[in-house]
Amino acid sequence: MIQILLIEDEEPIRRVLSRILSEENDSYQVTEAIEGKEGLSHLSKKQFDLVLCDIKMPKMDGIEVLQKANEKNINVPFIMLTGHGNVETAVEAMKLGAYDFISKPPDLNRLLTSIRHALENKSLRSENIKLKSKVAQKYVIIGESPQIQEVREMISKVASTDARVLITGENGTGKELVAHQLHEQSDRNAENLIEVNCAAIPSELIESELFGHVKGAFTSAVKDRSGKFEAAHNGTLFLDEIADMSLAAQAKVLRALQEKKVQRVGNEKDISVNVRVIAATNKNLKKEIEEGRFREDLYHRLAVILIHVPALSERLLDIPLLTNHFTALLVKEQGLEPKIFSDQALEKLHDYPWTGNVRELRNVIERLMILGDNPISAKNINQFAPK
Repeated sequence: MIQILLIEDEEPIRRVLSRILSEENDSYQVTEAIEGKEGLSHLSKKQFDLVLCDIKMPKMDGIEVLQKANEKNINVPFIMLTGHGNVETAVEAMKLGAYDFISKPPDLNRLLTSIRHALENKSLRSENIKLKSKVAQKYVIIGESPQIQEVREMISKVASTDARVLITGENGTGKELVAHQLHEQSDRNAENLIEVNCAAIPSELIESELFGHVKGAFTSAVKDRSGKFEAAHNGTLFLDEIADMSLAAQAKVLRALQEKKVQRVGNEKDISVNVRVIAATNKNLKKEIEEGRFREDLYHRLAVILIHVPALSERLLDIPLLTNHFTALLVKEQGLEPKIFSDQALEKLHDYPWTGNVRELRNVIERLMILGDNPISAKNINQFAPK
Protein backbone atom coordinates (compact mmCIF):
# COMPACT_ATOMS: atom_id res chain seq x y z
CA MET A 1 0.00 0.00 0.00
CA ILE A 2 1.07 3.58 -0.73
CA GLN A 3 0.94 5.51 2.54
CA ILE A 4 -0.23 9.14 2.22
CA LEU A 5 -0.38 11.55 5.15
CA LEU A 6 -2.97 14.33 4.79
CA ILE A 7 -2.42 17.27 7.19
CA GLU A 8 -5.34 19.67 6.87
CA ASP A 9 -7.23 21.60 9.56
CA GLU A 10 -10.35 22.29 7.44
CA GLU A 11 -12.57 19.27 7.95
CA PRO A 12 -14.61 19.55 4.68
CA ILE A 13 -11.44 19.74 2.53
CA ARG A 14 -9.79 16.94 4.50
CA ARG A 15 -12.85 14.69 4.12
CA VAL A 16 -13.20 15.34 0.35
CA LEU A 17 -9.48 14.83 -0.38
CA SER A 18 -9.34 11.65 1.66
CA ARG A 19 -12.36 10.22 -0.21
CA ILE A 20 -11.04 11.22 -3.65
CA LEU A 21 -7.61 9.70 -3.01
CA SER A 22 -9.11 6.43 -1.76
CA GLU A 23 -11.38 6.23 -4.82
CA GLU A 24 -8.61 7.22 -7.25
CA ASN A 25 -6.34 4.32 -6.39
CA ASP A 26 -7.05 1.24 -4.28
CA SER A 27 -3.40 1.19 -3.20
CA TYR A 28 -3.61 4.68 -1.62
CA GLN A 29 -4.03 4.46 2.16
CA VAL A 30 -4.69 7.89 3.69
CA THR A 31 -3.87 8.86 7.27
CA GLU A 32 -5.48 12.12 8.42
CA ALA A 33 -4.10 14.75 10.78
CA ILE A 34 -6.04 17.86 11.79
CA GLU A 35 -3.02 20.05 12.56
CA GLY A 36 0.77 20.27 12.23
CA LYS A 37 1.85 18.74 15.53
CA GLU A 38 -0.34 15.69 14.98
CA GLY A 39 1.04 15.33 11.45
CA LEU A 40 4.62 15.53 12.70
CA SER A 41 3.81 12.90 15.34
CA HIS A 42 2.57 10.54 12.59
CA LEU A 43 5.74 11.19 10.57
CA SER A 44 7.90 10.28 13.58
CA LYS A 45 6.11 6.97 14.15
CA LYS A 46 5.38 5.69 10.64
CA GLN A 47 6.98 5.70 7.19
CA PHE A 48 4.95 7.55 4.55
CA ASP A 49 5.38 7.76 0.78
CA LEU A 50 3.85 11.23 0.43
CA VAL A 51 2.60 14.14 2.55
CA LEU A 52 -0.20 16.53 1.56
CA CYS A 53 0.15 19.45 3.95
CA ASP A 54 -1.82 22.66 4.36
CA ILE A 55 0.38 25.71 4.93
CA LYS A 56 -1.90 27.90 7.05
CA MET A 57 -2.81 26.00 10.23
CA PRO A 58 -3.06 26.90 13.95
CA LYS A 59 -0.38 25.92 16.49
CA MET A 60 2.11 24.65 13.89
CA ASP A 61 1.87 25.69 10.24
CA GLY A 62 2.92 23.66 7.21
CA ILE A 63 6.27 25.44 6.85
CA GLU A 64 7.18 24.43 10.40
CA VAL A 65 6.12 20.83 9.73
CA LEU A 66 8.38 20.77 6.65
CA GLN A 67 11.29 22.31 8.58
CA LYS A 68 10.93 19.83 11.45
CA ALA A 69 10.73 16.92 9.00
CA ASN A 70 13.97 18.11 7.37
CA GLU A 71 15.66 18.42 10.77
CA LYS A 72 14.65 14.83 11.60
CA ASN A 73 15.89 13.61 8.18
CA ILE A 74 12.42 12.37 7.25
CA ASN A 75 12.86 11.80 3.53
CA VAL A 76 9.35 12.05 2.05
CA PRO A 77 7.95 14.32 -0.69
CA PHE A 78 5.67 17.15 0.48
CA ILE A 79 2.91 18.69 -1.64
CA MET A 80 1.83 21.92 0.02
CA LEU A 81 -1.78 23.19 -0.07
CA THR A 82 -2.07 26.96 0.04
CA GLY A 83 -4.71 29.69 -0.11
CA HIS A 84 -4.48 32.20 -2.98
CA GLY A 85 -2.88 34.78 -0.70
CA ASN A 86 -0.03 32.51 0.39
CA VAL A 87 2.05 32.26 -2.80
CA GLU A 88 5.17 33.76 -1.17
CA THR A 89 4.91 31.24 1.64
CA ALA A 90 4.50 28.45 -0.92
CA VAL A 91 7.69 29.58 -2.67
CA GLU A 92 9.46 29.43 0.69
CA ALA A 93 8.20 25.86 1.08
CA MET A 94 9.68 24.96 -2.32
CA LYS A 95 13.04 26.33 -1.20
CA LEU A 96 12.81 24.01 1.82
CA GLY A 97 12.40 21.04 -0.49
CA ALA A 98 8.64 20.73 -1.04
CA TYR A 99 7.88 18.85 -4.26
CA ASP A 100 4.96 21.07 -5.33
CA PHE A 101 2.36 23.52 -4.05
CA ILE A 102 -1.28 23.70 -5.08
CA SER A 103 -3.79 26.45 -4.40
CA LYS A 104 -7.00 25.73 -2.48
CA PRO A 105 -9.59 24.71 -3.40
CA PRO A 106 -7.38 22.33 -5.38
CA ASP A 107 -7.82 21.47 -9.03
CA LEU A 108 -8.29 17.74 -8.59
CA ASN A 109 -6.72 16.74 -11.93
CA ARG A 110 -3.63 18.78 -11.17
CA LEU A 111 -3.48 17.42 -7.62
CA LEU A 112 -3.72 13.78 -8.72
CA THR A 113 -1.12 14.35 -11.46
CA SER A 114 1.25 15.98 -8.96
CA ILE A 115 0.77 13.07 -6.55
CA ARG A 116 1.57 10.52 -9.26
CA HIS A 117 4.67 12.43 -10.35
CA ALA A 118 5.87 12.87 -6.76
CA LEU A 119 5.51 9.14 -6.09
CA GLU A 120 7.31 8.28 -9.35
CA ASN A 121 10.09 10.71 -8.46
CA LYS A 122 10.42 9.16 -4.99
CA SER A 123 10.63 5.69 -6.54
CA LEU A 124 13.36 6.82 -8.94
CA ARG A 125 15.36 8.42 -6.11
CA SER A 126 15.05 5.24 -4.05
CA GLU A 127 16.31 3.17 -7.00
CA ASN A 128 19.21 5.61 -7.49
CA ILE A 129 20.14 5.33 -3.81
CA LYS A 130 20.08 1.52 -4.02
CA LEU A 131 22.13 1.56 -7.21
CA LYS A 132 24.64 3.98 -5.72
CA SER A 133 24.93 1.79 -2.62
CA LYS A 134 25.50 -1.26 -4.81
CA VAL A 135 28.19 0.56 -6.80
CA ALA A 136 29.82 1.78 -3.56
CA GLN A 137 29.98 -1.81 -2.26
CA LYS A 138 31.58 -2.92 -5.52
CA TYR A 139 34.39 -0.40 -5.08
CA VAL A 140 35.11 -0.88 -1.37
CA ILE A 141 38.81 -1.25 -0.51
CA ILE A 142 39.35 -4.47 1.45
CA GLY A 143 42.33 -4.94 3.76
CA GLU A 144 43.87 -4.03 7.11
CA SER A 145 47.56 -4.22 6.23
CA PRO A 146 49.66 -1.10 6.99
CA GLN A 147 50.09 -0.50 3.26
CA ILE A 148 46.35 -0.45 2.54
CA GLN A 149 45.61 1.61 5.65
CA GLU A 150 48.07 4.20 4.35
CA VAL A 151 46.18 4.32 1.04
CA ARG A 152 42.87 4.82 2.87
CA GLU A 153 44.38 7.60 4.99
CA MET A 154 45.60 9.39 1.87
CA ILE A 155 42.15 9.11 0.31
CA SER A 156 40.46 10.57 3.41
CA LYS A 157 42.91 13.50 3.44
CA VAL A 158 42.61 14.53 -0.21
CA ALA A 159 39.11 13.39 -1.27
CA SER A 160 37.36 16.54 -0.07
CA THR A 161 39.74 18.78 -2.03
CA ASP A 162 39.86 19.39 -5.77
CA ALA A 163 43.53 18.42 -5.96
CA ARG A 164 44.44 16.26 -8.94
CA VAL A 165 45.61 12.77 -8.02
CA LEU A 166 47.91 10.39 -9.88
CA ILE A 167 47.40 6.75 -8.85
CA THR A 168 50.24 4.34 -9.58
CA GLY A 169 50.53 0.60 -9.21
CA GLU A 170 50.78 -2.68 -11.11
CA ASN A 171 47.92 -4.07 -13.18
CA GLY A 172 45.24 -5.69 -11.03
CA THR A 173 46.06 -3.87 -7.79
CA GLY A 174 42.79 -1.91 -7.68
CA LYS A 175 43.70 1.58 -8.85
CA GLU A 176 40.11 2.11 -10.01
CA LEU A 177 38.90 1.42 -6.45
CA VAL A 178 40.99 4.35 -5.23
CA ALA A 179 39.54 6.61 -7.95
CA HIS A 180 35.99 5.65 -6.98
CA GLN A 181 36.67 6.22 -3.28
CA LEU A 182 38.16 9.64 -4.02
CA HIS A 183 34.99 10.55 -5.91
CA GLU A 184 32.54 9.07 -3.38
CA GLN A 185 34.18 10.86 -0.47
CA SER A 186 34.33 14.20 -2.31
CA ASP A 187 31.85 17.07 -2.55
CA ARG A 188 31.37 16.09 -6.19
CA ASN A 189 29.79 12.70 -5.40
CA ALA A 190 26.30 13.84 -6.43
CA GLU A 191 27.61 14.25 -9.99
CA ASN A 192 29.13 11.75 -12.41
CA LEU A 193 32.39 9.86 -12.22
CA ILE A 194 33.32 9.34 -15.86
CA GLU A 195 35.93 6.67 -16.61
CA VAL A 196 38.14 6.61 -19.71
CA ASN A 197 40.51 3.73 -20.40
CA CYS A 198 43.12 5.49 -22.53
CA ALA A 199 44.72 2.18 -23.53
CA ALA A 200 41.46 0.83 -24.97
CA ILE A 201 40.75 3.74 -27.34
CA PRO A 202 42.61 4.00 -30.68
CA SER A 203 44.90 7.03 -30.81
CA GLU A 204 42.96 8.55 -33.72
CA LEU A 205 39.74 8.51 -31.66
CA ILE A 206 41.00 9.53 -28.22
CA GLU A 207 40.60 13.28 -28.84
CA SER A 208 37.01 12.83 -30.01
CA GLU A 209 36.29 10.62 -27.00
CA LEU A 210 37.67 13.15 -24.54
CA PHE A 211 36.60 16.43 -26.11
CA GLY A 212 33.73 15.49 -28.42
CA HIS A 213 33.31 16.48 -32.06
CA VAL A 214 30.98 18.38 -34.38
CA LYS A 215 29.16 16.93 -37.35
CA GLY A 216 31.48 16.53 -40.32
CA ALA A 217 34.71 16.80 -38.31
CA PHE A 218 35.74 13.45 -39.82
CA THR A 219 34.20 10.74 -41.98
CA SER A 220 32.14 8.97 -39.30
CA ALA A 221 31.11 12.17 -37.46
CA VAL A 222 27.46 12.15 -38.56
CA LYS A 223 26.24 14.35 -35.68
CA ASP A 224 27.55 16.57 -32.90
CA ARG A 225 28.77 14.63 -29.89
CA SER A 226 29.93 15.80 -26.46
CA GLY A 227 33.08 14.33 -24.94
CA LYS A 228 33.99 12.87 -21.58
CA PHE A 229 35.16 16.21 -20.18
CA GLU A 230 31.71 17.67 -20.75
CA ALA A 231 30.02 14.55 -19.35
CA ALA A 232 32.09 14.93 -16.17
CA HIS A 233 31.19 18.61 -15.68
CA ASN A 234 30.98 19.34 -11.92
CA GLY A 235 32.06 15.75 -11.30
CA THR A 236 35.20 13.65 -11.70
CA LEU A 237 37.04 12.39 -14.78
CA PHE A 238 39.13 9.26 -14.27
CA LEU A 239 41.81 8.82 -16.94
CA ASP A 240 42.99 5.24 -16.54
CA GLU A 241 46.25 4.12 -18.22
CA ILE A 242 47.12 7.77 -18.90
CA ALA A 243 50.60 6.79 -20.17
CA ASP A 244 49.01 5.19 -23.25
CA MET A 245 47.61 8.51 -24.46
CA SER A 246 49.16 10.04 -27.59
CA LEU A 247 51.33 13.14 -27.26
CA ALA A 248 48.81 15.16 -29.30
CA ALA A 249 46.00 14.22 -26.93
CA GLN A 250 48.25 14.93 -23.93
CA ALA A 251 48.74 18.50 -25.20
CA LYS A 252 44.98 19.03 -25.36
CA VAL A 253 44.45 17.53 -21.89
CA LEU A 254 47.12 19.88 -20.56
CA ARG A 255 45.27 22.85 -22.09
CA ALA A 256 41.98 21.66 -20.59
CA LEU A 257 43.58 21.43 -17.15
CA GLN A 258 45.23 24.84 -17.44
CA GLU A 259 42.30 26.79 -18.89
CA LYS A 260 39.34 24.67 -17.72
CA LYS A 261 38.07 24.78 -21.28
CA VAL A 262 37.80 22.23 -24.11
CA GLN A 263 37.18 22.42 -27.84
CA ARG A 264 35.28 19.76 -29.73
CA VAL A 265 37.15 18.28 -32.70
CA GLY A 266 36.30 20.36 -35.77
CA ASN A 267 35.25 23.43 -33.79
CA GLU A 268 37.24 26.29 -32.27
CA LYS A 269 34.52 27.32 -29.80
CA ASP A 270 35.61 27.01 -26.16
CA ILE A 271 33.40 25.09 -23.75
CA SER A 272 34.00 25.73 -20.04
CA VAL A 273 34.24 22.64 -17.85
CA ASN A 274 34.54 22.22 -14.10
CA VAL A 275 36.15 18.81 -13.71
CA ARG A 276 38.37 17.13 -11.16
CA VAL A 277 40.82 14.88 -12.99
CA ILE A 278 42.18 11.68 -11.46
CA ALA A 279 44.71 9.72 -13.50
CA ALA A 280 46.19 6.25 -13.12
CA THR A 281 49.03 4.29 -14.69
CA ASN A 282 50.96 1.06 -14.28
CA LYS A 283 54.02 2.59 -15.95
CA ASN A 284 56.92 4.64 -14.61
CA LEU A 285 55.99 8.07 -15.93
CA LYS A 286 59.40 9.58 -15.17
CA LYS A 287 60.95 6.95 -17.44
CA GLU A 288 58.26 7.65 -20.06
CA ILE A 289 59.21 11.35 -19.88
CA GLU A 290 62.92 10.58 -20.33
CA GLU A 291 62.12 8.49 -23.42
CA GLY A 292 59.89 11.20 -24.92
CA ARG A 293 56.57 9.38 -24.63
CA PHE A 294 55.00 11.54 -21.93
CA ARG A 295 54.92 15.30 -21.42
CA GLU A 296 56.70 16.46 -18.29
CA ASP A 297 54.44 19.51 -17.91
CA LEU A 298 51.36 17.26 -17.97
CA TYR A 299 52.93 14.97 -15.37
CA HIS A 300 53.37 17.89 -12.98
CA ARG A 301 49.78 18.98 -13.60
CA LEU A 302 48.44 15.51 -12.83
CA ALA A 303 50.72 14.49 -9.96
CA VAL A 304 49.69 17.07 -7.38
CA ILE A 305 48.98 14.13 -5.06
CA LEU A 306 50.58 10.73 -5.62
CA ILE A 307 48.90 7.56 -4.30
CA HIS A 308 50.68 4.26 -4.83
CA VAL A 309 48.57 1.10 -4.62
CA PRO A 310 50.71 -1.79 -3.34
CA ALA A 311 51.00 -5.11 -5.13
CA LEU A 312 49.28 -8.07 -3.44
CA SER A 313 52.71 -9.54 -2.70
CA GLU A 314 53.35 -6.46 -0.51
CA ARG A 315 50.15 -6.94 1.50
CA LEU A 316 49.86 -10.69 2.03
CA LEU A 317 48.22 -10.09 5.43
CA ASP A 318 45.08 -9.07 3.53
CA ILE A 319 44.62 -12.39 1.69
CA PRO A 320 42.20 -13.94 4.27
CA LEU A 321 40.03 -10.79 4.25
CA LEU A 322 40.06 -10.59 0.46
CA THR A 323 39.25 -14.31 0.22
CA ASN A 324 36.22 -13.91 2.49
CA HIS A 325 35.10 -10.81 0.59
CA PHE A 326 35.28 -12.43 -2.85
CA THR A 327 33.67 -15.64 -1.59
CA ALA A 328 30.66 -13.73 -0.21
CA LEU A 329 30.48 -11.62 -3.38
CA LEU A 330 30.43 -14.67 -5.67
CA VAL A 331 27.73 -16.34 -3.59
CA LYS A 332 25.60 -13.20 -3.84
CA GLU A 333 26.27 -12.28 -7.48
CA GLN A 334 26.41 -15.72 -9.10
CA GLY A 335 24.45 -17.87 -6.67
CA LEU A 336 27.42 -20.18 -6.12
CA GLU A 337 27.38 -22.67 -3.26
CA PRO A 338 28.85 -21.11 -0.09
CA LYS A 339 32.22 -22.67 0.69
CA ILE A 340 34.91 -22.14 3.28
CA PHE A 341 38.69 -22.31 2.92
CA SER A 342 40.71 -24.59 5.15
CA ASP A 343 43.65 -23.12 7.07
CA GLN A 344 46.01 -25.09 4.84
CA ALA A 345 44.32 -23.63 1.72
CA LEU A 346 44.75 -20.09 3.04
CA GLU A 347 48.45 -20.82 3.74
CA LYS A 348 48.81 -21.97 0.13
CA LEU A 349 47.18 -18.77 -1.12
CA HIS A 350 49.57 -16.81 1.11
CA ASP A 351 52.58 -18.51 -0.53
CA TYR A 352 51.38 -17.97 -4.11
CA PRO A 353 53.34 -15.32 -6.15
CA TRP A 354 50.24 -13.35 -7.37
CA THR A 355 51.78 -11.74 -10.43
CA GLY A 356 48.25 -10.67 -11.44
CA ASN A 357 47.60 -9.14 -8.01
CA VAL A 358 44.10 -8.84 -6.51
CA ARG A 359 42.43 -9.38 -9.88
CA GLU A 360 44.18 -12.75 -10.20
CA LEU A 361 43.20 -13.67 -6.63
CA ARG A 362 39.53 -13.03 -7.43
CA ASN A 363 39.73 -15.20 -10.56
CA VAL A 364 41.36 -18.04 -8.61
CA ILE A 365 38.73 -17.86 -5.87
CA GLU A 366 35.95 -17.97 -8.46
CA ARG A 367 37.54 -21.06 -10.02
CA LEU A 368 37.88 -22.70 -6.60
CA MET A 369 34.26 -21.88 -5.68
CA ILE A 370 33.09 -23.62 -8.86
CA LEU A 371 35.49 -26.59 -9.00
CA GLY A 372 36.83 -27.05 -5.46
CA ASP A 373 35.65 -29.17 -2.55
CA ASN A 374 33.90 -27.86 0.54
CA PRO A 375 35.91 -26.96 2.50
CA ILE A 376 38.39 -25.88 -0.17
CA SER A 377 41.66 -27.69 0.50
CA ALA A 378 45.36 -27.14 -0.14
CA LYS A 379 45.05 -29.87 -2.76
CA ASN A 380 42.43 -27.78 -4.58
CA ILE A 381 44.84 -24.82 -4.63
CA ASN A 382 47.47 -27.04 -6.27
CA GLN A 383 44.86 -28.27 -8.76
CA PHE A 384 43.21 -25.06 -9.82
CA ALA A 385 45.61 -22.19 -9.19
CA PRO A 386 47.74 -21.31 -12.26
CA LYS A 387 51.15 -22.90 -12.23
